[in-house]
Amino acid sequence: MARDRRREDGAGPSHTEYEVGSRVSCKATFDNTYHAADVIERKTDPKSSKLRYYVHYLEFDKRLDEWVGQERVASIAKVASADALHRVASGGGSGELADQKMTRRLKRQYTEILHVPAALEELPPIDQHLEKEHQEKTKVKNIQGVELGRHEMDTWYYSPYPEPYASCHKLFLCEYTLKYFRKKKTLLRHLAKCTLRHPAGDEIYRSPPPPANDPTVVGGAVTNPPISMFEVDGKKSKVYCQNLCLLSKLFLDHKTLYYDVDPFLFYVLCEKDAQGYHIVGYFSKEKNSAEGNNLACILTLPPYQRKGYGRFLIAFSYELSKKEGRVGSPERPLSDLGAVSYRSYWTREILDVLREHKASLSIKDISDKTAIRTDDVVKTLESLSLIKYWKGDHIISVTQKIVEEHLKTIATQKNIEIDLNRLHWAPYRQEPPKK
Repeated sequence: MARDRRREDGAGPSHTEYEVGSRVSCKATFDNTYHAADVIERKTDPKSSKLRYYVHYLEFDKRLDEWVGQERVASIAKVASADALHRVASGGGSGELADQKMTRRLKRQYTEILHVPAALEELPPIDQHLEKEHQEKTKVKNIQGVELGRHEMDTWYYSPYPEPYASCHKLFLCEYTLKYFRKKKTLLRHLAKCTLRHPAGDEIYRSPPPPANDPTVVGGAVTNPPISMFEVDGKKSKVYCQNLCLLSKLFLDHKTLYYDVDPFLFYVLCEKDAQGYHIVGYFSKEKNSAEGNNLACILTLPPYQRKGYGRFLIAFSYELSKKEGRVGSPERPLSDLGAVSYRSYWTREILDVLREHKASLSIKDISDKTAIRTDDVVKTLESLSLIKYWKGDHIISVTQKIVEEHLKTIATQKNIEIDLNRLHWAPYRQEPPKK
């Protein structure tokens, strides 16, 4: 699987070539430490004539896959343990112990955030086939970065942008139309002519602006800007919604909706300032879901993560369900970050209801008050050890003291409240066919 390639002039060290499928030790960009990795693809750099490898780090989610130069790749056989791998990366010395602690902290941080998906053999046969097809098609990330408004973002996954855009190292996007360009100057020419300063849909929610004496207003600038939600019909604004799907695929591994956007509504969350409405994230929803799902896909863009926006989007989807007069649940499977956000949302909502009603509620009561499906209520209560199975029924077993203790553990989570008086929305009604 590997072979030596020496310089033609006979001078200098030898370089080992690694074939696709080889397992190697690679110095990762995200922590500058060697990790076990598989070679997914390789190519020759036209400028330096050196080999570059696209590698997947075995310990981490594929969003950290990357192209690396051959100087960052070593034979895994040369290293006997993870400690030795670290010594190769750090060069030893008096700071080695501190470096080891930093590596352990980084590994813990990444494994907390980047959950590994279910193993292929755990899936049913038909799903295994589809998963293999998906993995083969998306194994190499095609676009490495995007510039969207004032943010530059490293991408996480493959997205099926059309050629020649799919072959670009970096794309430039208009944050109002999500139209994509290969060059910055082309984007600037587009922006000079573009009059749109918000998503292509109807604004259905706008939070109140902060008062002048608000602590988030510093020197006239708002550090916690007002937010708005726009409802975009996939049938009426097809190009915008397709562009949104292509953008989101860069950050969602198992998103499959790209072009058939007609059956969906898209709810786009924006921050507002003097320049316009800047996209933060979105969720999509089927106009008529046979399974009763109130959300199909959800994404908060990387610069806005860990600010409470993911929970806001989830809460917004349930507020729409309440207006429709029915319970809802997200479409499965959830992404890793989506699953974490939903568990957090369900936990807080259910605990709040139990506290308000002194824990004297049935599962059906909780579902009716929160619009959370009973299956999700049961799983959340089980995760909190607040439910027992007795004589064929689930019985809630909880006291107010236990509820308060659980609420204390999540008290520091960021939570953006929804002012329902500012939500102007009516449930979607299917238009009758034209005669």
